Amino acid sequence: MNTQRVDVKLVLLGREYSGKTSLVERFVFDRFSCTPYQSTIGNAFVAKRMEAKGKNLTLGIWDTAGSERYEAMTRIYYRGAQAAVVCFDLTENTSFQRAKFWVNELLNCEEHCRVYLCATKADLVGDKMARKVDLHDMHDYAEEMKAQLFETSSKTGQNVHELFQKIADDCAEKLVFTDQTPRGVNITKDAKREMARCCVK
Repeated sequence: MNTQRVDVKLVLLGREYSGKTSLVERFVFDRFSCTPYQSTIGNAFVAKRMEAKGKNLTLGIWDTAGSERYEAMTRIYYRGAQAAVVCFDLTENTSFQRAKFWVNELLNCEEHCRVYLCATKADLVGDKMARKVDLHDMHDYAEEMKAQLFETSSKTGQNVHELFQKIADDCAEKLVFTDQTPRGVNITKDAKREMARCCVK
């Protein structure tokens, strides 16, 4: 059981096959698999140490399931999140529409959570016919939600590090360390508490 403490809780949300797991794999392990990943069940967790604004911090990344049948479980994991990356596939407009659903769900639960919109699979839209999400629609929605927007490619690495560094920099400004041991979140305790709360509803 993972008892690692993190300074920043970050969740990845979005429809299944929107590229969430590939994004994490590229950022944390600097790798990309050409073999399609199986759909995430529940969530996958990984921690990454980073330097941001002169501070060392641990970014705890929850890669959540995108399938609709896991929606109730996903809500457990984004509670208490300081930041969220909401992913959508540039080659599927339905993925973009689903991203809007997740933004609303998130902000209804965590209204102060920072939202970052991540348009994935940018390497596939060199051919304009392959792009199914209108550029102006993306930017208009990002402006409406006051969210940062990044076009990324986990295959080439385009804007992947920049996305996570921006998140770390933004969150670092709000962090206060009282000693050499960073204050953080005990992910095991939080998961137990949220699971218990879910079960008694």
